[in-house]
Amino acid sequence: MKAVFHRPLAVFRAVFVRRMLVTMSGSVMIFGMAAVVAAPFQALQPLPGQPPIPRDNPMSRAKVALGQQLFFDPRLSVTGTHSCNTCHNVMAGGEDGRAVSIGVNGKVGTRGAPTVWNAAFSTVLYRDGRAVSLEDQVKTHLLGATEMGMPSEQAVVTRIAAIPGYVSQFARVFGGESARESRANAVSYTNIAKAIAAYERTLITPDSPYDRYLRGDKKAISAQAKRGLKEFEEVQCLSCHFWVNLAGPVPGLAFQMGEGFYELFPNYTGSSYDQQYQLADDLGRYNVTGIESDRRMWRVMSLRNVAVTAPYFHNGTVKTLDEAVRVMGKTQLNKALTDQQVQDITAFLNTLTGKFPEQKMPRLPATPNGSVVDPAAP
Repeated sequence: MKAVFHRPLAVFRAVFVRRMLVTMSGSVMIFGMAAVVAAPFQALQPLPGQPPIPRDNPMSRAKVALGQQLFFDPRLSVTGTHSCNTCHNVMAGGEDGRAVSIGVNGKVGTRGAPTVWNAAFSTVLYRDGRAVSLEDQVKTHLLGATEMGMPSEQAVVTRIAAIPGYVSQFARVFGGESARESRANAVSYTNIAKAIAAYERTLITPDSPYDRYLRGDKKAISAQAKRGLKEFEEVQCLSCHFWVNLAGPVPGLAFQMGEGFYELFPNYTGSSYDQQYQLADDLGRYNVTGIESDRRMWRVMSLRNVAVTAPYFHNGTVKTLDEAVRVMGKTQLNKALTDQQVQDITAFLNTLTGKFPEQKMPRLPATPNGSVVDPAAP
């Protein structure tokens, strides 16, 4: 499904409901699917306590614990300086607070790091949708020149396999205690990605004031936030920011994994914001596909915890949430929102901040008598 723009919300809903009825088997375990299909489409839904889980990567406590260690381990980067948490800080909002992220060797990227919180509800990963699952995103991230910078998949496997504590953990999680051959092959690039992805699927922030409001607690959000929610619907922000993650479909429902939900940005060009914030300089998904219709197409981003994940947009040029609301109103809907509308919508967006499960730095396995990081690494 490509962008939905210049289209009334009622029409959008009709198109979307039809798409919900296409095949839903796929590789993703679907929770409550019968109820979803049978019930009328509800654009606003509270965040579930668990995301969809791929059948080929079931969850276990041991796998999640292993994935958490790997997520925090800088030895997964070529220089031994960057972990996944460096740019996706789960001790905070799940990003790094920078306009654009900085990878190994000080290499500056071109885009900001999206939050990892609730990423498990996304159909595709990266802002341009080039990864089709959390597992795929991890694999891509480890080799990214402006991210972890590892030279090859084998280099990643070799480094982790040189850490005795990891070898025994991978054998227990993926190989089984008595299967000697499978134990020997347990440390693989695929399994490294599976472990990290399993941990990331625990990074869910449920029970926001907005969720409690949807479940019937009418006092959970303020009168101003209620006005903001009404404005959010009436100006048609809901055309793209809907369902449990306020980012469109979730894996296993209307879309199979690998099919993202994209929007043209800026949708309406020519405003002063284009130049002020360099909004149209990056061609987005076009850089991945080379398809002309993908110019400036971007994955619709989740609004969950948006109040604590500044700065905003793919290049991080907008520093405050109220300004981001103004920019979106003009560039996406061609509407100059009033100050009151901006304040009210911003108040609503602040109700989307959920409860962050406590995270603790894990103990990482040691490498006695030596280092696995090449001191001559660039």
